[in-house]
Amino acid sequence: MILPELGHWALILAFGIAILLATVPLIGAWLGDRLWMGVARPFAVAQMLMISAAFAALSLSFLTDDFSVKYVAGNSNTLLPWYYKLSAVWGGHEGSLLLWALILSGWTLAVALLSRSLPEEMVARVLGVMGIVNVGFLSFILFTSNPFLRLLTNTPTDGGDLNPLLQDIGLIMHPPLLYMGYVGFSVAFAFAIAALLGGQLDAAWARWSRPWTTVAWAFLTVGIALGSWWAYYELGWGGWWFWDPVENASLMPWLAGTALMHSLAVTEKRGLFKSWTVLLAIFAFSLSLLGTFLVRSGILTSVHAFAADPARGEFVLMLLLITIGGSLTLYALRAPAVKSRISFSERSRETFMLVNNIILVVATLTVLGGTLFPLAAEYFGKEVSVGAPYFNLMFMVLAPALVIFLGVGLSSQWKDTRPGVLLKQVPLLAVVSVPVAFVIPLWMGELTFSAVLGMFLASWLIMATVRDVQHKCGSRGWRVGWLKTTRSFKGMVLGHLGLAVLIIGATLVSNYTVEKDVRMTPGDAHTLGDWVFRFDKMDHLQGPNYLSDQGHFTVETTEGKVVGQLHPEKRRYVVSGNMMTEAGIMAGLWRDLYISLGEKLPGDEVWAVRLHVKPFVRWLWLGGLLMALGGTLAVMDKRYRFRRSKPAPQPEVSSSDASSAALPGETS
Repeated sequence: MILPELGHWALILAFGIAILLATVPLIGAWLGDRLWMGVARPFAVAQMLMISAAFAALSLSFLTDDFSVKYVAGNSNTLLPWYYKLSAVWGGHEGSLLLWALILSGWTLAVALLSRSLPEEMVARVLGVMGIVNVGFLSFILFTSNPFLRLLTNTPTDGGDLNPLLQDIGLIMHPPLLYMGYVGFSVAFAFAIAALLGGQLDAAWARWSRPWTTVAWAFLTVGIALGSWWAYYELGWGGWWFWDPVENASLMPWLAGTALMHSLAVTEKRGLFKSWTVLLAIFAFSLSLLGTFLVRSGILTSVHAFAADPARGEFVLMLLLITIGGSLTLYALRAPAVKSRISFSERSRETFMLVNNIILVVATLTVLGGTLFPLAAEYFGKEVSVGAPYFNLMFMVLAPALVIFLGVGLSSQWKDTRPGVLLKQVPLLAVVSVPVAFVIPLWMGELTFSAVLGMFLASWLIMATVRDVQHKCGSRGWRVGWLKTTRSFKGMVLGHLGLAVLIIGATLVSNYTVEKDVRMTPGDAHTLGDWVFRFDKMDHLQGPNYLSDQGHFTVETTEGKVVGQLHPEKRRYVVSGNMMTEAGIMAGLWRDLYISLGEKLPGDEVWAVRLHVKPFVRWLWLGGLLMALGGTLAVMDKRYRFRRSKPAPQPEVSSSDASSAALPGETS
């Protein structure tokens, strides 16, 4: 088959087109040449077509078992189901980079097609900057990570195996969603660099950037939540976050992106924080590149890591240094000329949003330091471990400050807030939140400091959000007033409530999980909390590419009522010989019942078994989905519809009634 060669040539053509996209429109914007600027959109379309052709060629090579392709031979085999063959395209280093390039070209095309209302100079600069990013990643693929390399001699009749950890529905969806978020921040980065090049850091720039940033953030939120869910049920340990360095690599751009979203809102509404917003856009995308470096450099040991080739890591590090160094140099040269010169009160909503921004950045730097410090220590010959206790302690301090200031900010107004308003609203939030903080832990059975703190923060945020909705609805009543609010406001409410739901889930599952490691044979039963787990039998099954020991457990209440059956498995994959645990989970809104099989012990069908009762664990992922849904709803606001429109008005900075203004797209 010549598909691999066609795919390779498509990548080479895409690389050439990316070079043109990275140069011609930028030169055209500099010279004011409309013809040169006008080629940006056709180049974006052509680049997307070429990378799509390359991706299709690699996908067909997997589906047709073309083991003459080195990458296919190393990541697939004939026994693999077709849907895992397709996901194996991005299951290794080379293919995951090609997926990254495909998504990056997709974002570039989306900007090209949905930016008809933007000035031509801005579009040319944005697409030119994205072209530069495309050049970097396509050169990385072609020169160090080509997925189309052939095995010209000793072509195997069958391939290796896709990592069993990746043979799961969660890992079919997780990388594309995560990459959509990672790569999406390149759009915010491109808008920021384009604005610096053109000296156009104004409300219109913020409005153009805001929907792209929010969409990327929503994708990243879903991707992180899906990765947490996968780790929970696939790895067999029952946890939902391990502070793994590669998990941290996805959390850092999410934190920076959250700060960027809120900073863009202030820049659009009040013309403030312009330089800070640009810096956050650079920071968020740089952290996405850092995550790529950590995963592919070989300096980390993780179940999430792709490659262990130092040469590839050096290439990504070079891209990272060029991106950070070049963008920060431009920022240093241009930002002072466009910085904000508008005053605001220390009691204004702007102040509280700035404080929250600072907390989010400190949290990001905390995770960054904890992730990189062991690597730096190892370089100097020291062995240092930074684990969950460090991260948990730091976030125990930062998270309460973030949520408290968020609640106060929702009770404040733009430009200035009368002291009486805060003195009335803030104590009211505390009066309602304190009883809830004690009642729910007592209801769960044990009063602990972390449980009380977590429930106080969740209640505080819910009450502040509800009070903000009540204020927006005014005298029209809840139903009519809510329907009259914009999608932007509804999305903000949903996002804040999603964060509160996530806090509830994290607090209760962390404090009230009950687990037990036991030795069981068929016929044995163990009680855990209010539940009895009875081991009925063990079956030995054969899957499409694995052999399985499947346990059958009946779950009853302590009163003897049967509530269901669980079927945990221990799988051995035939080709690789790897062992995998498939947990048996009875999911519920209020609790999960969870069983995982450990090792087979000496004796006839004697197994090590781990039993869990995990309250409110589903609220973690429900909260993440609500936040992502809130971001999606906000982007659907009519003010962000991509159509030809008049330039956005400049923010009003001198009007005496600016203090009562609402967020962009919200009712006042």
